[in-house]
Amino acid sequence: MGLVFTQACPAHAAWNFSGFWNKNIKSKFQKDKTPQTQPASQDTESNPETFWDRMQNDNNTQNLQAEKTEKATSDIKVHSVEIVGNNLISTNEIMEYVKIQSGEPYSVEMVQQNLKSIYEMGYFTEKMKAIPIKVDDKNVKLKIIVEENVPITDFTITGNNSIATGDLLQILDPLVNKPQNIQKINEAIEEIQDYYASQGYILARVTSITDDPDGTVNIFIDEGKIGSIIIEGNKKTKEFVVRRNILTQPGTIYNENLIKQDLMRLYGTQAFKDVKRTIEKDEENPEVYNVTIHLEEQRTGTISIGGGLDTATGLFGTGGFTENNFRGMGQRISLNLLAGTGIVMADSSMLNRANLQAEISWFEPKLKGTDNSLMIKAFGRDFASYQIPLAVEQRFGIESTISRAFTNFPHLTGSFGVGLENVHVKEGDASQIANLYAAHNIPISERAKQLQGGLFLSLSPSLIYDTRNSSTLPREGVIANVRFDEMLALDGFENTFGKLSGGIKKYYPVGKKSSVSLAFRAGGKIHGDMPEVMAYRLGGPYTVRGFRMSGIGTGSGFMMGQAEFQTPIPFIDRITDAKFLDNIRIAAFVDAGQIYGSTVTNEIYNRPIHAITAGVGVRVFVPGVGPLAIDWGYPLTGVPDGTSKGAFTFGVGEFY
Repeated sequence: MGLVFTQACPAHAAWNFSGFWNKNIKSKFQKDKTPQTQPASQDTESNPETFWDRMQNDNNTQNLQAEKTEKATSDIKVHSVEIVGNNLISTNEIMEYVKIQSGEPYSVEMVQQNLKSIYEMGYFTEKMKAIPIKVDDKNVKLKIIVEENVPITDFTITGNNSIATGDLLQILDPLVNKPQNIQKINEAIEEIQDYYASQGYILARVTSITDDPDGTVNIFIDEGKIGSIIIEGNKKTKEFVVRRNILTQPGTIYNENLIKQDLMRLYGTQAFKDVKRTIEKDEENPEVYNVTIHLEEQRTGTISIGGGLDTATGLFGTGGFTENNFRGMGQRISLNLLAGTGIVMADSSMLNRANLQAEISWFEPKLKGTDNSLMIKAFGRDFASYQIPLAVEQRFGIESTISRAFTNFPHLTGSFGVGLENVHVKEGDASQIANLYAAHNIPISERAKQLQGGLFLSLSPSLIYDTRNSSTLPREGVIANVRFDEMLALDGFENTFGKLSGGIKKYYPVGKKSSVSLAFRAGGKIHGDMPEVMAYRLGGPYTVRGFRMSGIGTGSGFMMGQAEFQTPIPFIDRITDAKFLDNIRIAAFVDAGQIYGSTVTNEIYNRPIHAITAGVGVRVFVPGVGPLAIDWGYPLTGVPDGTSKGAFTFGVGEFY
């Protein structure tokens, strides 16, 4: 009979071989008999029948044995118990199963119960003897003679290709140099199969056991080889697209952990509503299993219209089209449009101007059938600058990124991006800027440096390390990244610069549903003169909360840290079972940051350059979008005199 699994991530299966042992080993080494007390021996001391005759009364009933038992129960006491015949099993270990206590009444029934208890230890044959030996007229010593099973001298294991022999022998070694014990060997077999299952080999089983005259026990294991992998349910998706996401191959040993990863890769293509697998024995070759991948495709083309609120974009509306399985090739194309009112809660350094964005992208998960993925996108943006005060930024460009997970390091992904971007910064309020420069005794000629843009060719290698248990609601694991950007100025090579940035975030589970995360990020210019429009900034929803956009400052380098606690709404599960509430978290946080290489903007707006904040917030996790965050932060340090303390920030997605 085959095993059928219909869930994407089922629990492991196990097998009980006690029946096998009862048939193959127990019949050979132990007969299923109950040991009996022995008849009289020849001498007076060891002859129970003579002893009982002397205690007999002429008025006994016709049932002689019953009368003996009755008199023994009423008159004779157990003086002591002696165990003989044991060589490998200690007397103390046997005595743990002997329930007779000195001074207790003696009876045949009581002796039988104790012999049965010793026999059920599993180390002895049915050839047991229990002989009562007279000590005096009121007491007997019970002499129990045992015969040990044939001892185990060694184990051999055949068929284990996925688990090292040494690992399995560690389970079996405690049985060596002890008499064969059916119960102990059954327990060891179950432990071996549990160990296989813990490593993902849920089909592995012990198929037979034999013994040699020298005491060697031979164990044969079938680990569960895959005969074929069958794909069902793909109507639009090309079969090769499905198979390239399945790394498990026919002829290999079935591993549940690897199959789970294959199913997750298929589900991650967003082409399927459901992905399951079943396992069945091959009818023509019962020694192998056939694995069937059952797919339920979903409509992959979507038109979306939405909106929201973001600190950087303001009140915005979006529209777009996405096809996640273009031509059934697993490719993704998308077009996204955004129109926002502009920065909300902006200070006097930012223009009141609409934010307009457009982006079109194409993604190939398996470039030319390799493990490399390719993303190409083109974009255009027009918005009030976050970095340059009272200025307008216009950015148009195209970029391409190729990525690949490292084979020997599955949590590590490397990528290399190439982009071409034209950055144009234009004046937004010349008169107010002139007044600000004059008030701070800064030559107005410095404004030209602030408005510096250019045409840049970017070369950007990066690494990402991700061990999080979930990409949407992580509670444990680490995500870390490092990225270098070489920005080649094509309209003036003297403006070329390079910068390096990176970060790490560690999650710690708290209780059953809560978590604490600690994060550190830093970045800085490596060479050249970085234009202010591309400077790092602190303040806002994705950096140090409690300040407006760039409210702490902008510069050629930065360093910041965050600590955040997230938990579901307390006791909400006791009030209602509404599932959407599972995606809502409340948060408490502390942020701290420092800007290096301060810009002119920080001087004319008296920005603090460094700050520490604390606050609370709400997270609403939206599938396919990420967390929508509303935070209120309160600056503990770094607020200039006369400046109001505290600010709300709104964000979409999580930044690392």
